[in-house]
Amino acid sequence: MPRLEAVNEQSDSPVTALRGLARELVSLERDPLPRMSRPRWLAWLPHVAVGYAAVLSCALTAEQLGDHYDITGGPVAALAVLTGVSIVLGLFRPLAGWWLGLIAAALVAWTIHGHVGQGQSWPWTPAGAFTFAPLILLVALRVPPRVTVGVVGISIVYSGLTEASFSPPGSQTVFAGVALLFGFVGLLGYALRATRLARGKLVEQESLTEEERARRTLLEERSRIARELHDVVAHHMSVISIQAQVAPHLVENPSEELKENLAGIRENALEALTELRRVLGVLRSENPDDPANPHHPQPTLAELDGLVDNVRGAGLEVTTEIAGIRRPLTPGVELTAYRIVQEALSNCLRHAPGSRVEVGIAYGPRELHLCVANSAPTRPAPPSPGAGHGLLGMRERAGMLGGELAAGPRPDGGYEVSAVLPIDPQGTTSPAAGPGSGPSPETKKDT
Repeated sequence: MPRLEAVNEQSDSPVTALRGLARELVSLERDPLPRMSRPRWLAWLPHVAVGYAAVLSCALTAEQLGDHYDITGGPVAALAVLTGVSIVLGLFRPLAGWWLGLIAAALVAWTIHGHVGQGQSWPWTPAGAFTFAPLILLVALRVPPRVTVGVVGISIVYSGLTEASFSPPGSQTVFAGVALLFGFVGLLGYALRATRLARGKLVEQESLTEEERARRTLLEERSRIARELHDVVAHHMSVISIQAQVAPHLVENPSEELKENLAGIRENALEALTELRRVLGVLRSENPDDPANPHHPQPTLAELDGLVDNVRGAGLEVTTEIAGIRRPLTPGVELTAYRIVQEALSNCLRHAPGSRVEVGIAYGPRELHLCVANSAPTRPAPPSPGAGHGLLGMRERAGMLGGELAAGPRPDGGYEVSAVLPIDPQGTTSPAAGPGSGPSPETKKDT
């Protein structure tokens, strides 16, 4: 029984395919002709060309009915308009336009049947097949290949059956030329449609690839930030553990409850430190030579002068200005600020050779303000092999601390990167300031 059912399904499949093709051929759904994507100023060129073909077909039909077959009056105008309208309709409803064009061709053949002289073509006028070919092209550009095959096949079969059954005596056969013309137009439309679809898929794939690249870059940047911050967090956890171990010896006759609590704090700190190293050890193993290696201390704003000197040595004129009370901040803020300035200066080296760069840092009571601005480059920038996602990393670092970062061109042709990073309230007081000292502003300018 299963084998018999399989045989029945196989025998019904061609019938089912033909029924599906028939339903698609009589579909009159709206399907406008797409515009050209490139160049943009020629986007409507296909529509203009189809409109011109409609007008030309209308004029050719009227001219040939009158000059070649001596038909005048209302039928000529009606058939000419019907031919042009079918092409215009094909712009929006390709199959409807093709059916209307086929009806118009049949009416033209019926009208000229009694006027065909010796050696004249029938059922097509000398230009009739060429005025009908744009309809096949419009269909082939927007329907699946099987529907295009059906349209071309029906058009050729109509021409052959009509010529074989109702051809007037002495008329000239045009079947071979018509079949070649319709087949060529169908293949041309299929090729253009396939090219358009392939180009659209390529653009879509490029868009997906760019999104995936940006997502991967974001994850890599987060991984790098996590590796860098590992030392900061590990240091604090180690300090907590040591302080919890030493604290009982600093108190005379500590109670057992205090000893137990401090021992619990130390135990939890050591356990957290172990788990932290275990988790972030995976990140380190992916890139053991990364600058975030435990043996390399994380940079702070105290090392900004060395960074600026390196950039100057590379050929840029850099000016630094520091406003407010310069003081040590929390390690996360120090590291983030340093990396943002470092990346901004690297972008100046890559994309603005010969420019003047100004680096500004302002210490506020609650926020740290950073600004790196460069003038217009004095010479073209060489090709850069980087991934081009430096701004993404800077925004990720600022957002990690709850800060903000903005970047964009300046009116003078340069570029500016500015960031605002919140400062831990515990670090707002300068260690150098005594109890009675006020927050006198300090400004330092280095040229």
